[in-house]
Amino acid sequence: MTTPPATPRPPVGESAPPRSPVGESAASCSPVGESAASCSPVGESAASSPAEAGGEADPRACASSSPEAGADGLPPRSCGGAGCGGETCFARTARTPRDGEPRPTVTEVPDPRTDRRIGWLRADSIWWGGRLRTGVALRIGVDGLAKPVPAEMAPADGTRRFPGTLLPGLVDAHVHAALADLGAVRAGGIAAVWDLGGVPQALAELAARAAQPDSRLPRIRYAGPFLTSPGGYPSDRPWAPAGSWREVTSAAGAAAAVAAARSAGASLIKVTAHAGSPMLPQPTLRALVDAAHAAGLPVVVHAEGTGTVAAAFEAGADLLAHTPWTEPLPDALVRACAGRMTWISTLDIHGWGEPDPARDVAIGNLRRFIGHGGKVRYGTDLGNGPLPPGVNPRELRALRSAGLGPDEILLAMTEPGSPGITWIPGGLELSPDAFADVLATARVVDETVHPRRP
Repeated sequence: MTTPPATPRPPVGESAPPRSPVGESAASCSPVGESAASCSPVGESAASSPAEAGGEADPRACASSSPEAGADGLPPRSCGGAGCGGETCFARTARTPRDGEPRPTVTEVPDPRTDRRIGWLRADSIWWGGRLRTGVALRIGVDGLAKPVPAEMAPADGTRRFPGTLLPGLVDAHVHAALADLGAVRAGGIAAVWDLGGVPQALAELAARAAQPDSRLPRIRYAGPFLTSPGGYPSDRPWAPAGSWREVTSAAGAAAAVAAARSAGASLIKVTAHAGSPMLPQPTLRALVDAAHAAGLPVVVHAEGTGTVAAAFEAGADLLAHTPWTEPLPDALVRACAGRMTWISTLDIHGWGEPDPARDVAIGNLRRFIGHGGKVRYGTDLGNGPLPPGVNPRELRALRSAGLGPDEILLAMTEPGSPGITWIPGGLELSPDAFADVLATARVVDETVHPRRP
């Protein structure tokens, strides 16, 4: 029988593969909150050979005694012991350096408990990833993103402690910054907003200012101008400032309009389909969607009036800026939308807390959309009438009426990598009756927030 060729080993002097950062998933590590007996202690470097260590082998390291081919003539294999690194097992890769050869280097992983670039937060409870948790802390990485980790990982010194509950930054996915007080929005617990129609240059400047740590403004994601037909909505509305819309007359013009919005910093494209004013022809609407998707940008459509939701769906749009409210939609269309679209709620614009037939129609459409598995984003259309800045408890109650539970509403208000951390001083209450009013007490965590325990 022919002996298989030995597996090539890395050249002497190459670094051992870096280990996963503490708190993140590694092949041999258990999920957060579960036992991690097979993981090396925080801050230790990758395993080294006994010859390097100058002493006995670490019992957690790979247990094979020889990196050379075994007695069976096969290439060296992973030992399979506790802490074994598989293909990077020292039983496969390590050998004693020959005379004149440098020793292999070992990648050091900074201990996050002493790394001053890492922030730590603890609270009585943390809502994250769809559920309320205890016994965890938040580690704020160098990139500013937070991740829940076992509470015992948080250092005794340097950890900010909060009563109540911490959760990801809350997002309002439909505002108009030119018509709203964004300082009040942030003071009311909203960490980030989507501006769905405004003057591109003004939005770019405002977003840059909001990104500064001391701005006291929510972070801003924006779509730039409304893209509409000549004379179309909202060019005929007094509230729309000059420059907040752009008329598109052809497929070639669609590509140019998307390119201009993207170059101005837009990360969304907003298109209008309003039956009460001139509308984009379907080929032009489709060209706008295709151009946006080619640029990697999702498309949000303001669909108002008979046939507009179907037009948005058939063009391939990704989101509706509002839950449809002008008529009950055919169930087949609702089911089709639920298969690949997201609807932004904006239920409280109908009546602003007073009974309103349009609100009932919207809630009915949204209830069926949710029933078919559709995805919902929390959004208020702030700037459209007397809506409260910050978390809107009326919008939350309307979402409950449409069939979303408290955890589902929080998922609709947060997103992976969303900026900021939100704090509920008295603790999150997930009972349906109390949820809306408790969430309305939210605050955005920053360096000016100094919680005091009773």
